[in-house]
Amino acid sequence: MFSEIETQLGSGGLGIIAMRGCEDMMAAVERYLMGWRFSRFESVGNLRVRASCPRFATGEAKGLIHDSVRGRDLFVICDVFNYGVTYNMYGRDVPMSPDDHYQDLKRIIAAAGGKARRITVIMPKLYEGRQHRRASRESLDIALVLQELTNMGVDNILTFDAHDPRVVNAIPLHGFDNAEPTYQMLKALVRAVPDVRFDRDSLMVVSPDEGAMPRNIKYASVLGVDLGMFYKQRDYTTVVDGRNPIVRHQYLGDSINGKDVIVADDEIMTGESLISLSKQLKEEGAGRIWFFITYGMYTNGFDAFDEAYARGQIHKVFNTNLIYRQEGLCERPWFAEVDMHKYISLFIDTLSHDASISDLLDPVGRINTLLERQRAAQAPAGQMAISNGH
Repeated sequence: MFSEIETQLGSGGLGIIAMRGCEDMMAAVERYLMGWRFSRFESVGNLRVRASCPRFATGEAKGLIHDSVRGRDLFVICDVFNYGVTYNMYGRDVPMSPDDHYQDLKRIIAAAGGKARRITVIMPKLYEGRQHRRASRESLDIALVLQELTNMGVDNILTFDAHDPRVVNAIPLHGFDNAEPTYQMLKALVRAVPDVRFDRDSLMVVSPDEGAMPRNIKYASVLGVDLGMFYKQRDYTTVVDGRNPIVRHQYLGDSINGKDVIVADDEIMTGESLISLSKQLKEEGAGRIWFFITYGMYTNGFDAFDEAYARGQIHKVFNTNLIYRQEGLCERPWFAEVDMHKYISLFIDTLSHDASISDLLDPVGRINTLLERQRAAQAPAGQMAISNGH
């Protein structure tokens, strides 16, 4: 006889598969979920589903699931950008590319063989998410990826800060949720910079380009501060590393002079663009400059950021722990990690109970509470007494 909770979750209950490279995230998520469910006196069982993708010497592979998934609400966590994971091919250690990770993800979904009650893929940074629109004769990869996963039986896809959330239009009849780390970024800022002031005279939000405007508008609106932006002038006659190089940045907006600045974007690749932008912000009279970057790739290493920090052009770069972080990144004085493991755990816990995730997707209430605490902590003693009615 199943308990009420087990009946609600399906006869197999909750199961989580962590693909290679997601072991730390899986351990953190498991701790949160076990703690919450024990505190609610729920039947927990074994949340972790063991799976692997052994490879042959040629580099070919297969997917294996070592525990039963029949009737389970199955969540698969996959970091396709973890190049710290390797495999052996023809006697050589080969870093796993996003293509390799994605193929392994499909192998595991195929190995489930339709036995799971529901499959949710948690892919923090979307595979091929940058290839979100078509120009001339080129592939529209992210649309193909989303359609392929749903055609294989995936019911829901959860990602964070998609490069363009409109990619959901590729699968209009399936579940697709794009969460943004707005609250977690601001919480990390308050912890790392206790004297930050959230008012128009002290702070400004600046978008690095027109594409990042929606996320920066959100920060400016919830903080109640002014917004500026940079226009990137590119050389469209040249392609370098798959991109048109930036010729110059042009700032558009109110005066930055004497104000701290938040710049929010979804990812850092080489960092060349952001460092150039920070230099110009300093020339405009900016105070401290804080970058809110969901995914720090640092494809050219850290030297440029080390130098910019030494010159006083950047003060903190806030990155989430949603994807693999290069060795040595966490020791940088300009780096601050934004922990997202609890947020992911909340999504899994809520979705597995078939409850609404609206409050998780819209953190305005939590942000307002954070801002009120920060302003109260910075208020003079007399002012605090008045506000408390004394």
